[in-house]
Amino acid sequence: QVQLQESGPGLVKPSQTLSLTCVVSGRPITTDYVYYSWIRQPPGKGLEWMGSIPYSGSPHYSPSLKSRVSISWDTSKNQFTLQLSSVTPEDTAVYYCAQLSRNWWGQGTQVTVSS
Repeated sequence: QVQLQESGPGLVKPSQTLSLTCVVSGRPITTDYVYYSWIRQPPGKGLEWMGSIPYSGSPHYSPSLKSRVSISWDTSKNQFTLQLSSVTPEDTAVYYCAQLSRNWWGQGTQVTVSS
């Protein structure tokens, strides 16, 4: 059974860089020719796709976040990471990692941006 698990700091200060990790267990990511994604949900709002990364190839990012977001692999640890720079309180959200075509989702992790 494949599981995705997000981890990272629950509180980030404005202007800092948010870093989150998604560990994929139960299936080596090197066997997959699919995209893995980061999605977030701000309080009281809908889901927002942030970006996706294929095992082989370049990541794709939301146009609204492209200047601040980066997604990368750490295949040695079977995980991928999200970095979001210059955060503001508007980046407060529950952040999810997912494999959308198979509907595999992590449980989500709350990130609050506040001084």
